[in-house]
Amino acid sequence: MPDVMSSSRLIGVGVGPGDPELVTVKGVNALRAADVVVVPVMDTGERGRAEATVLHYVPQEKVVRVVFALNERTDHGRREAAWDAAGERVAQLLHANDSVAFATIGDPNVYSTFTYLAHTIGELVPDVVVETVPGITAMQDLAARSGAVLTEGTEPLTLVPVTAGAAVLKEALNGPGTVVAYKFGRQAGEVAEALRETGRIEDAVWGSALGLEAESIRPAAELDGAALPYLSTLIAPARRDGTRGGKL
Repeated sequence: MPDVMSSSRLIGVGVGPGDPELVTVKGVNALRAADVVVVPVMDTGERGRAEATVLHYVPQEKVVRVVFALNERTDHGRREAAWDAAGERVAQLLHANDSVAFATIGDPNVYSTFTYLAHTIGELVPDVVVETVPGITAMQDLAARSGAVLTEGTEPLTLVPVTAGAAVLKEALNGPGTVVAYKFGRQAGEVAEALRETGRIEDAVWGSALGLEAESIRPAAELDGAALPYLSTLIAPARRDGTRGGKL
């Protein structure tokens, strides 16, 4: 039980895009040092990437599965209820333990469920200390595996969740620098069309299940518009003239 005079700690730990070798040393240490490790689970109950990665480093008995209804994107009320229930469960764990780690794929500060959890916990456990441990993102992993260069010199980098709509992606593609798209599997056809319309498809690369058995990395020009896994990542590199240091 935590000391009544001390605050419990909630640590959001980024565990990378799926490859267990891409968890940082600091991330592994945080997972092992925590009293319990919470992993988000869809209401279908299937094991997610965060849980599979965590189990490479901590025993099953230390892991607590909490349902977040991560596959709910249309019923706002049901999603809010799931977040509230998850927050209540984690609050219980914080009252009973000094430190609770929450494992999230990628980075806890980049489109992460941890953001919503931390907000909820801040209201339920006002004295909680919230910390994060950064994780390697899918765009970094895809860049490494495909050879795509994310940025050079003064180039900007734009990250777009296609859940915001293909029009937002098209606007970014019409701008300068490299564009990265997340969560676009269900709108793969619209994404391919946006790439073609903006003249950015030839150098673009797509990837999913990075570092896992089902890994797929392909040139975006080969995509036929069929639906892709929800957690798909796209990199459309900046237009470059091929000279060394051309963007300095």
